Amino acid sequence: MGNDALSAENETAPPVDFRAVQQSPEFQQLRSRHRRFVFPVLAACLVWYLAYVLLASYAHDFMSTPVWGNVNVAMLLGLAQVVTTFAVTTWYVSYANRRLDPIAEEIRDEIETAQFAPEEAAR
Repeated sequence: MGNDALSAENETAPPVDFRAVQQSPEFQQLRSRHRRFVFPVLAACLVWYLAYVLLASYAHDFMSTPVWGNVNVAMLLGLAQVVTTFAVTTWYVSYANRRLDPIAEEIRDEIETAQFAPEEAAR
């Protein structure tokens, strides 16, 4: 009753050679897939945000154009910024679940089975 957490704390994790983990082909693939997704999406989001800020700063007439009632272009683009944030987050979670998590789980399983033990500890 509640002792599982205590016994897990008392277990000593086997030493891990993290340099060997980082140099493994699986880790290299994981890092490559992560970067191929994150860097282009980050660049696109920064451009989108910068465009909004520049329009708000220098295109007052355009941004204050009424769309309906008191709602103007600036409000719609601001709302689109929020929607974009949620859309990119959802897209990344989906991508990570399909393309990153299986590799990360494989690496974690290898670490937990001590396949990446330091050479001193392996002797």
